[in-house]
Amino acid sequence: MPDRPLRREIAQTLGLAVPIVGAQLAQMSMSFVDVVMVGRLGTSALAAAVLGSTTFFTLSLVCIGIIMAVNPTVSQAMGAGDRDEAARAARQGLWLALLLGVPLTIALGWAEEGLLLVGQAPETAALAGDYLGAIRWGFVFNLAFAAFRGFYEGIGRARPVLLATVVGVGVNIAANDVLMYGRWGLPALGLEGTGWSSALVMVTMTASLAIGLRVSPHLRSFGVLTGLRRPDPSMLLALVRLGVPIGATLGLEAGLFSVGTLLVGLFGETALASHQIALNAASFTFMVPLGIGMASTVRVGTFIGAGDEAGARRAGFVAIGLGGAFMAFAALFLWLRPQWIVAIYAGTTPDPEMAALAASLLGIAAVFQIVDGVQATASGALRGLKDTRVPMLIGAVSYWGIGMGTGATLAFGMGLGSRGLWWGLTAGLAAAAVLLVLRFVRRTHPSRALAAAASGGGAGGEREPLSFRSE
Repeated sequence: MPDRPLRREIAQTLGLAVPIVGAQLAQMSMSFVDVVMVGRLGTSALAAAVLGSTTFFTLSLVCIGIIMAVNPTVSQAMGAGDRDEAARAARQGLWLALLLGVPLTIALGWAEEGLLLVGQAPETAALAGDYLGAIRWGFVFNLAFAAFRGFYEGIGRARPVLLATVVGVGVNIAANDVLMYGRWGLPALGLEGTGWSSALVMVTMTASLAIGLRVSPHLRSFGVLTGLRRPDPSMLLALVRLGVPIGATLGLEAGLFSVGTLLVGLFGETALASHQIALNAASFTFMVPLGIGMASTVRVGTFIGAGDEAGARRAGFVAIGLGGAFMAFAALFLWLRPQWIVAIYAGTTPDPEMAALAASLLGIAAVFQIVDGVQATASGALRGLKDTRVPMLIGAVSYWGIGMGTGATLAFGMGLGSRGLWWGLTAGLAAAAVLLVLRFVRRTHPSRALAAAASGGGAGGEREPLSFRSE
């Protein structure tokens, strides 16, 4: 039977992770709703929507990765009992959202011209340009939401983020209906209306969290929304140094799957459809370990801020264990009942060849799931240590060197097609999982703390926990 600190850590990690997972699933549902509603506009609109949303959310993902530095900075400050430092990090996260978001908002005004330069069809580029021309006005708010979210989750309050996201889902459905199809006397804007709807959702979600900081006496006492008139260069630079590797890592992983999808397309429509079914199913279940990993960042960071390295080590391994255990359960389901998944996406009478290939890929995804869950939670735990540079290098080598290299060899060199690419992606994620876990073990090993204590730590003879420093 687990000892009391372990049981407590499991309960506290799950208590924080559940609303985070809920928020992630709610955000995924918005993309699903958009696809379903845009699909009614026709194939051209759907193709342009995929192109436009991929462009927007890839740019957003990298920027949000940089702003995710707010989360471990706030959690470590809270662990140390420094509320002023936590608020300072949140404020500079908002400045970072402005500094990153404004130039990209301006640049997306020339989205159509940019898409034409990279060879997109004129009709598709025009429609995608209209979409991006509208949604770009939500870019800064989307990044500000990430900064607010980092603060809320960093202090251990994830439920308001879930509530704001659920509100966003409702606004998304209503605004899509009004702006896309024309209701209440407004013109039908089609795909451009989807862009305006998404921008409105981003404003609404960000405003919800900002209002929470005003109306809650506890949250208002932090003073996050005061002193915003000028940036704080030292904190801003610290966030950039910590966040750029996170953004780069997210970009590397997203790029891996984007390129993988393009390569699968070379094997034909059947292979691509099967790939999308397996990838969508894996993406859905991935939200759980992703949420646990984000909770791990907070739990590990809080212990590090308090100087409790044993607690940080325990929190990290609890998260890795929970993420791996859930994905093992999900993997068992994918392995034993792949036909159920295929039926969800393709109906009860799918194309036999596509169904067979999709079932085969879902079998590979069963292995893929486990290592993906472990690497996601281990990465979150390392962010809690403010360790981001080496994990970025691990990601580059694992995702692209091992994953894409092995996948391309198996798919094209050995004739395994899309199955070969999936086995390659699995190998890359497995390598990342092993290396990231070993990294966490090394960074939190008790001998490091003992060595720091023996050497007297930093200036003035006070010991600084080794796992607190970024390497």
